[in-house]
Amino acid sequence: MTKPISLRLPADISEELEKIANLIDRPKSYVIRKALENYLAEYVDYQIALDRLNDKDDAIISSDEMRAKFGL
Repeated sequence: MTKPISLRLPADISEELEKIANLIDRPKSYVIRKALENYLAEYVDYQIALDRLNDKDDAIISSDEMRAKFGL
């Protein structure tokens, strides 16, 4: 089920949104939904990385150690 939401965008962002929607022949709501999905997925990954970085019990290894571990 979808829920309606409204938001105000600055003119320049609104114009860019319109261009992209026209370019891919999709509604603006589709572009906004996909952008939010990507942002939220990236944010979750970012938060996990921060949590691991701040976890004193989670060992941090160097890129050289990581490469050696995977035989690269």
